[in-house]
Amino acid sequence: MKLIGSLGSPYVRKVRVVMAEKKLDYTFVLEDVWAENSTIQISNPLGKVPCLVMEDGGAMFDSHVIVEYLDTLTPVGKLIPANTRERAEVKCWEALADGIAEAAILMRLERLQRPVEQQSEAWVARQRSKVEAGLKAMAVGLAEKPFCSGNHYTLADVAVGCALGWLSFRFPEIEWRDTYPTLAKLCDKLSERASFKDTAPQ
Repeated sequence: MKLIGSLGSPYVRKVRVVMAEKKLDYTFVLEDVWAENSTIQISNPLGKVPCLVMEDGGAMFDSHVIVEYLDTLTPVGKLIPANTRERAEVKCWEALADGIAEAAILMRLERLQRPVEQQSEAWVARQRSKVEAGLKAMAVGLAEKPFCSGNHYTLADVAVGCALGWLSFRFPEIEWRDTYPTLAKLCDKLSERASFKDTAPQ
């Protein structure tokens, strides 16, 4: 398998963490989707990463589809429960984490990709409110539990850890650690795993 992605994307990191936890072999191909010579649309017509290219040349995207597929390849490090209710809970955590990352990315793109005179403070504020609301919901959902969903490590924790790690990387001014110490505790615990250490954003 070949994974096309970047070193900074929280979605690419989520896939890389899952691949590490599942002990899957793959080739990692760096791609800058903003570069003029980017070839990502050959594999993904939407022009986004991550994109997983299989041995037969077929491509799969985006991250939530890829990780669900990867979890079926081997019973090692099972991350998505088979039980319908537990499965839905884990996927909701993933959606919340991905949604926080998406809102923050939109904030960043507004600042980086649009001319100053065209930037919308109202748009940035709206995305920031999504990030703040998402962080609060995460903290409430986690409460004092050791992991996001139940008492064991799942895709929920992978997604949350990647989203929080990206926030710290790109938006250090959002001081979520002080506001939500239980999230900080979880993030610190996850950062000790080899899968997280080896995929830290850069």
